[in-house]
Amino acid sequence: MTDAKRLSVIVPVYNMAAEGKLNFCMDSLVRQTVEDYEILAVDDASTDHSLEILRQYERRYPDKVRVFHCAVNRRQGGAKNEGLRHAAGEWIGFVDSDDWVAPDCYEKLLRKAEETGADLVGCDYSLVTEHTFRVGKVVQNNAPEQTGILDEEKHRRLLMRPGSMVIKIYRHRVIRENRLAFPEGIFYEDNCAGPVWSLYFTRFERVEEPLYYYYQHSVSTVHQITEEKCRDRMRAAALLYEECRERGFLAEYEPEIEYRYTELYYVITLFSYLSGVKRPRLSFVRELRRGAVERFPAFERNPYYRELTGEEEQELIALQGRSDLLFWLAYHGKWAIRRLRGRLRRG
Repeated sequence: MTDAKRLSVIVPVYNMAAEGKLNFCMDSLVRQTVEDYEILAVDDASTDHSLEILRQYERRYPDKVRVFHCAVNRRQGGAKNEGLRHAAGEWIGFVDSDDWVAPDCYEKLLRKAEETGADLVGCDYSLVTEHTFRVGKVVQNNAPEQTGILDEEKHRRLLMRPGSMVIKIYRHRVIRENRLAFPEGIFYEDNCAGPVWSLYFTRFERVEEPLYYYYQHSVSTVHQITEEKCRDRMRAAALLYEECRERGFLAEYEPEIEYRYTELYYVITLFSYLSGVKRPRLSFVRELRRGAVERFPAFERNPYYRELTGEEEQELIALQGRSDLLFWLAYHGKWAIRRLRGRLRRG
């Protein structure tokens, strides 16, 4: 049996060997200033030499690094679940294998937890385009009004906007007792897990520093839009709804769940699909609308939808409610005008 640790950091890995990405991530983790922690690196059936790199770290740092291998690709959610199955830490953290953390990241997060009694602690992150510890554009991923003792109103705010999971540490006991896990086999697993997990924690605090470095590069899975990924976001939204229903949250948080479902399943997916896929299909656009309306036929009257969805998006979605074809023509007409204006400005 593995000895208990103060912290377990879970790193899902898939084909990150190139350009030193995986090495930079792992170097940042083995050099943390915090004591009594472990790094659980889960190779998700990589086809490059990521597993070999991880084994090297396991040999060099046997007291810190444990490596696990998935024979079949389970996507990030499956790899994270595998890490959770082996984690011995009182606290759990997650890091994407193309990102990295400041040397004192986990020391500061754990100190905040000890000072406040929080069972959930987060920080800000820095957007960078090269391997560096120089701070780039700082993103405040959660708002101050979401922190403190989590009453019903703050749980509503976190359900609506849980923020990234990789910039937080979670008390492991809460995860175990409530059987929290990630959807497997899809992209955007955090779109489901983040909101659901947030409802089980009792106090959330933040370290107001960018301790996490989010690496922006062209091969990142979130930067390439395909119909498969759009369908994965739809599945994540459907799983979010089902998890909330099965766990008894639907009645208490119905307006928030309605908005999150329609935002993920329909609104975000619709416009990212149309702008990111080379040959979008009208039949898929029809399918998106149908899936939203079947579950929440009055979603356009939701107060969150009316407040948070952009005015132009609302106009286009209302148009689709009248005619898929008119929506299709209007969207592409607006897109053509914008491209023409761009050419005129450049010319």
